[in-house]
Amino acid sequence: MILTGLLLYSRSMISMLFLGRLGELSLAGGSLALGFANITGYSILSGLAMGMEPICGQAFGAQKHHLLGLTLQRAVLLLLLTSLPITFLWLNMKSILLFCGQDLEIASKAQLYLIYSVPDLLAQSFLHPLRIYLRAQSITLPLTFCATISILLHIPINYYLVTHLNLGIKGVALSGVWTNFNLVASLILYIIFSGVHKKTWGGFSLESFREWKSLLDLAIPSCVSVCLEWWWYEIMILLCGLLINPRATIASMGILIQTTSLIYIFPSSLSFSVSTRVGNELGANRPGKAKTAAVVGLCSSFFLGFSALSFAITVRKIWATMFTDDEEIVALTAMVLPIIGLCELGNCPQTTGCGVLRGTARPRIGANINLGCFYLVGTPVAVWLAFWAGFDFQGLWLGLLAAQGSCALTMLVVLGRTDWEGEARRAQKLTGDLARHHDDVEDQEEDDMIKNKDLGTNKDNNNAEIKEDCSHSFGGSGDQLDRQYSIV
Repeated sequence: MILTGLLLYSRSMISMLFLGRLGELSLAGGSLALGFANITGYSILSGLAMGMEPICGQAFGAQKHHLLGLTLQRAVLLLLLTSLPITFLWLNMKSILLFCGQDLEIASKAQLYLIYSVPDLLAQSFLHPLRIYLRAQSITLPLTFCATISILLHIPINYYLVTHLNLGIKGVALSGVWTNFNLVASLILYIIFSGVHKKTWGGFSLESFREWKSLLDLAIPSCVSVCLEWWWYEIMILLCGLLINPRATIASMGILIQTTSLIYIFPSSLSFSVSTRVGNELGANRPGKAKTAAVVGLCSSFFLGFSALSFAITVRKIWATMFTDDEEIVALTAMVLPIIGLCELGNCPQTTGCGVLRGTARPRIGANINLGCFYLVGTPVAVWLAFWAGFDFQGLWLGLLAAQGSCALTMLVVLGRTDWEGEARRAQKLTGDLARHHDDVEDQEEDDMIKNKDLGTNKDNNNAEIKEDCSHSFGGSGDQLDRQYSIV
């Protein structure tokens, strides 16, 4: 799963490298566009898709496989519907950025990037649910294989569009879309030809348009939890545009966010694994094993946090040179990287804890924790340090450190008080209710078919009786006429 995350991350890293070679303006515009896209699009789709994770994980553990196929259909429909207002927002991005006080040239470049990224919303609407659908069944190797093929094609696609066709920033955006569609197509082909779908897929069903309550009850809090964290990072990019040198700070922020995304792959992969394992064990009514999985995951997350700190300190002076030759951007990035390493000491346990909450179908708690820690602690600290205390760019990241530290502490307290027996009972109720509704719908459809068949049979019998009566009637009349004519 970590390898898959690294492969998917390398797609955005390659895009950033091509943006950096196009110049400071393109790098700043692309970074701002990606920030806006994350705030208004990708975070929302990713968060909503996570609502299917506890349902699929617990349903698979409870051996109620048909729920996975139904939940997959509902999630795809939900994401497609959500993409419509997001598209409208992206097409009007420039006006929004200028209203927020961003530089005109940077906003124009960012708008161009996003216009050509709109089709990516369609790809993401299928990609997120498909990944969770496979992950809930502990199928990860094929996803890694498909991601490898897509990323290997991503480099020549970028070169062809950006360099050969000279499309510039438009080519970088289109190459990302192209690569994601390649990944979606390869996953669908794998699911079809491998036979993975046989136990879980009952075909396209009208039932997927009904009974969305269970999915939405989990999807909306999951979305809020993800968005609150993602949005904080992207709001920092917008605040960078208000600092003394917006081009350098926005470009550096873009590089640093790519760096945090790279580091985030490790705790997020652990989080997905823990969520799946906890969900499967609770669905199978094994609360003791679910608790063990959560404890092992959290212990591993602390090791990841210290590893991330070591990595950030080690590469701080050379990391930015992979993206740009601008000395100011390189210096800003080197100054902040150690702070990012410290942030990961809190981020790794916090991310893994969110996975445990998803596995126990409690995303609402994660949303409340992120709201309080990122916006009531982190944001005031970041704004005060950056704009009033004189820390400037560095102050924004110190605000993140305050947010991550408080978030990790709160998460550990919540998980330490979890009633695992009670969570197992909740899992049985969740999957039982969904399965019961599915069975009721199937029984109703069966009854309707039987009724229709009975009606058809009765109709045929009635028609036969009518024909027989008519036959007797006309036959009797004929005999009577014959007798009358014979008398005459």
